[in-house]
Amino acid sequence: MKQIIGLLVSFLFICMVAIAWKFFIFIKGPTQSPSDSIVFEVSKGLSFRSIAELLEEKGIVTDKDLLIIYARFTGYSKRLRAGEYMLDKSSSPRTVLEILSSGKSIQHLVTFPEGINIFEIASQLEKLGFGSARDFVKLAHDKKLIYQLLKADLRSFEGYLFPETYGFTKYTSQREIVEVMVNRFFEVYSEISKRAGNAMDRHKAVTLASIVEKETGAGPERARIASVFFNRLRKGMRLQSDPTILYGIMEKTGEMKTNITREDLKEYTAYNTYRVDALPAGPIANPGREALGAALNPENSNYLYFVSRNNGTHVFSETLQGHNQAVKTFQLDPQQREGKSWRNLRDKKMPRTSK
Repeated sequence: MKQIIGLLVSFLFICMVAIAWKFFIFIKGPTQSPSDSIVFEVSKGLSFRSIAELLEEKGIVTDKDLLIIYARFTGYSKRLRAGEYMLDKSSSPRTVLEILSSGKSIQHLVTFPEGINIFEIASQLEKLGFGSARDFVKLAHDKKLIYQLLKADLRSFEGYLFPETYGFTKYTSQREIVEVMVNRFFEVYSEISKRAGNAMDRHKAVTLASIVEKETGAGPERARIASVFFNRLRKGMRLQSDPTILYGIMEKTGEMKTNITREDLKEYTAYNTYRVDALPAGPIANPGREALGAALNPENSNYLYFVSRNNGTHVFSETLQGHNQAVKTFQLDPQQREGKSWRNLRDKKMPRTSK
């Protein structure tokens, strides 16, 4: 009997050693080389068992059951976070679990160009899989969130979603995107405003910067164009900026027009600077660093008018007579305009008509 018990104990000991060795080898991880990296997604709401099964199925771990035991023993089974992760098949199970619980999901770069508006941002995000455009536009007009982030009662986040290249994960929410872009705006604006040459109110400065951004893509001209608008404001003249007409129509109808008619010039919107005095109701786009700098530090000039040369730059005039001559030369002469439509000029943001 004692002999049988001894044999049984020996057998159990051997089994335990074998199991322990297998577990040790499993935890240590594979030793194959070279490594093979793959993108692994942890979906929201997925159970740990399902995740373990997927890891085994994709060859990242060799035994899902041992992984489950190890994860539950170490607490990793409750710490995994949704996201996309780059995993290496040569990594140990512990390393794999550390990565999946880190929250350091793969970043997808998204570029928002200078002068983009909230409607265009919404459309771009929808195409990239970050929720519906309609939801984003609604969020961009959320009064409670606007006040929370901007500490002001504004119509929308227009003007405050700083245009730049960002890294978002697949599970970044639209609200998080807004928060990141607004925070970046404050960083840039704070830096620029320290060197401001005027004491213009922030919202007015952003509104003016957005118009400057839409009027020209030529960096060196931005401060001069800002000076034109400042001079007109001081004299009580209407800004008469075509991009403001287009934005007013878009906000009202949801339609992005490319041509302005005489009827559009006459129709009142809170943004049509051919009808409203001074600045429009708010920004018409999200200005970049140079446009913000131009609005806060305009050139010192006496210019009141500018007209496109049809090549991305403008002719500036101090008098209506000089302006009319420039219009005659560059806008009314078919030879000057033929094949030079501002819509066909790459990387240029120019108005359809003159000031």
